[in-house]
Amino acid sequence: MNSWDAGLAGLLVGTMGVSLLSNALVLLCLLHSADIRRQAPALFTLNLTCGNLLCTVVNMPLTLAGVVAQRQPAGDRLCRLAAFLDTFLSANSMLSMAALSIDRWVAVVFPLSYRAKMRLRDAALMVAYTWLHALTFPAAALALSWLGFHQLYASCTLCSRRPDERLRFAVFTGAFHALSFLLSFVVLCCTYLKVLKVARFHCKRIDVITMQTLVLLVDIHPSVRERCLEEQKRRRQRATKKISTFIGTFLVCFAPYVITRLVELFSAAPIGSHWGVLSKCLAYSKAASDPFVYSLLRHQYRKSCKEILNRVLNRRAVHSSGLTGDPHSQNMLPVSE
Repeated sequence: MNSWDAGLAGLLVGTMGVSLLSNALVLLCLLHSADIRRQAPALFTLNLTCGNLLCTVVNMPLTLAGVVAQRQPAGDRLCRLAAFLDTFLSANSMLSMAALSIDRWVAVVFPLSYRAKMRLRDAALMVAYTWLHALTFPAAALALSWLGFHQLYASCTLCSRRPDERLRFAVFTGAFHALSFLLSFVVLCCTYLKVLKVARFHCKRIDVITMQTLVLLVDIHPSVRERCLEEQKRRRQRATKKISTFIGTFLVCFAPYVITRLVELFSAAPIGSHWGVLSKCLAYSKAASDPFVYSLLRHQYRKSCKEILNRVLNRRAVHSSGLTGDPHSQNMLPVSE
C-alpha cells in the first residue's frame, strides 16, 4: 500500500469516527428532548441520521477494506447488499436534505400557517415518499444485476461488467443521478434562495427601524451606535452564511462523485483510481458533516447536549461519592430515632 492509499485509508477512518460520534450524539439529543421530537423537522433529521449511521457501520468499513486489500472485500452476496444500501442511502440522504429545505421554506415564507402546513403526519408522508423514491433505483439495479464491487471506487456500488449493457447502464446511472442529486440540488436552490430573499426583506425592515431610532436618539453614545451598526451587518450576513453552508456542503461532498460517475460512463478519458476513491470519500464525508450543519449547531440541540452532559457528570459524582464514602454525604443522611 503506497502513501496515497494510506492517506485515503486514514481519511476514511477519520470520517468514520466523526460520523459515528456526531450522528450518535444527534440520536441521543432526539431521545432526550421531547421538545425536539414534537417538531416536524425531527422526522427528517431522524431519517437522515439513521441513514448516516447505517452508511458508517456498513459501507465505509467495506470501502476501507477495499482500499487496503485492493480487491473486493467481501463475498458477492454481501457486496450486493452493501451496493444496494449504498445506492439507497445516498439517494435517501439527498432527498432528506431537500425535505429539510422545504420545511425551512414553509417556516419562513408561511410562518403563521406553518403548524397547519407542516404537521408530523405531513412530515411522515414526505419521509415515506423519500424512502419509496430512494428504493426504486437500487431495486431495479438488483433485478438487472447492476450491483457489485467497483474497482475504481474500491467500494460496492452500482456497476456493470458486461460491455453490451454499457449504454443501458449509462442511461440508468444518468437517470439515477438526475432524479437524486440534480433534483435535490434544484429543490435546495429554489427553497433556500426564497428563504434568503425573505430574510433580506426582514433585515431591511429592521435596518430602517434601527436607523430611525438612532437618528432620534441624538444623545446616544458613539460606542452604542457602532454596536448597532455592527449587529446590522452581522444580521445581513447570517442568513447568507447559513444558506451558503447548506448548498455548499451538498455540492462539495456529492458533486465530485456524481461528475466522476458520469465522466466514467460517457467519456473515454481515463480516471485515476486515487481520484475515484477520493470522490467516494467526499461523498461519505457528508455523513460526518450533516450532524453539525443541520442539528448540533442549533440552540435546541446544544441545550440538549448540555443537559445530557450535566446528567452524566452528576451521576458520576454521586457514584464516586458513594464509593468513597463521603463523610459530608453521610452526615446528610436522616438519623433514625
